[in-house]
Parts: sequence; structure tokens; C-alpha cells
Amino acid sequence: VFTRRITFPEGMTIAEMAALYEMRGFGPAADFVAAARDVTAIGGLDPVASDLEGYLFPDTYALARAASPSVLVGMMVERFKAAYDQALDGRAPDSVPSVRETVTLASLVEKETGSDEERPTVAAVYRNRLRIGMAMQADPTVVFALARAGRYDGNIRRDDLMFDSPYNTYRYPGLPPGPIAAPGLAALRAALAPANVPFLYFVSRNDGTHVFAQTLAEHNRNVQRFQVEFFRRQ
Repeated sequence: VFTRRITFPEGMTIAEMAALYEMRGFGPAADFVAAARDVTAIGGLDPVASDLEGYLFPDTYALARAASPSVLVGMMVERFKAAYDQALDGRAPDSVPSVRETVTLASLVEKETGSDEERPTVAAVYRNRLRIGMAMQADPTVVFALARAGRYDGNIRRDDLMFDSPYNTYRYPGLPPGPIAAPGLAALRAALAPANVPFLYFVSRNDGTHVFAQTLAEHNRNVQRFQVEFFRRQ
């Protein structure tokens, strides 16, 4: 059977996957989006899901020429289930947070860092914030909220941090209502097994990695060094 391959990188949203699906000539983006609204396959894992955001596993898939988007979406969900079981690493499902909470946290981790070494630490920062009732204040949730509203142009402005959406973790406490992207296996593992660290803050070093801090004062010094002073030198 003649097949064609399509690769979805980690961290993509349904909308971004749909655009890639159409760009690669597999069919209209709208058909992919429609297929991703069928939550039947994850009803037992996430009974409140309204779509498959976060549950379409990023990977390379081989499709027969006449394969429908629902076939591809089904393959992606099955690959997610296998990856989630692998990330559980033998732990009983009822010994960890809910699947929805885990995948939501993993999606934040996926969007915040591409470093395998950092993912458990980023996950720990968010877990620590949740534990003490501190706001997540995750920029990727603002991007997701703006994109859903058709208002994202590639930049986040100060006013955007108050955009009224339940996905905006600057405005609403706790995790967003659901995943904001498709996490890979490393992000799922990090969400299920965060590092044992006390950090509450992190800021980009502008090289793909981050510097972490336990106190706001320490974090502010890091921001001054790695953001303010760095961009002044550019």
C-alpha cells in the first residue's frame, strides 16, 4: 500500500496541526479540526474534554493515500495512550493527578522549554506554585488564549496579560482549563515526576535554557541580567 508520511513536532496545537495537514496536501484543515472534535476515544481518560487538544501525540505517521483525517486522528490518540502508559512507568493511574491535569501541565512544560534536562524542573516550578496557591503566570497560556480568539500576531503585549480568557493564567488562578498544546513523552514524564526542587521562578537565558530562582528578589536579579541587560547590549 502506498503511504505518505506526515510529522507533527511537539508543542503544536490542533489548529497548527490542521494547517500542516493542509499544507502537506492531505486535505482541508477544517476536516482535521472537525475530526479532532470527536472525543469518543478519550472518554475514559478525560470525560470533560470537548476536543482532543493535548491528546494528539506528536510523531511521524504514515497514511494511505485515501485515509480520512479521522483515521489519522485515531492513530494519534492511540499513540498518546501508549506514550502516557509509558510515562506512568508502572505507577497506578489513581496514584497520580488526573490525566487532564497531567496533560495540561505537560503542555505548559512542552511550550516553556525544549531542554530534556530542564523539563522536570519547569514542571516542579508549576507544581510548587499550585501547592502554595501562586498564579501560574505562563506566557504560553496567553498566546493560546489570544490565538483561540484570533488575536495573536506573534507578540505578547502588556495589555494582553489581562485578556479575559479562562486560559490566561495571569488573570485566572491554577492550571488552565485544559491542555494548550500536544506534549511529547519527555514532557509527560516531567509532569508525572517533577524534580524535587524549591524553585518558584524561571527566566530565559536566551540560549534555549533557563535560570531558576526560589525567591522573587533572586528572580528579579536574573531578569535584570538575562533580559534587561542582555537586550540592551543587542
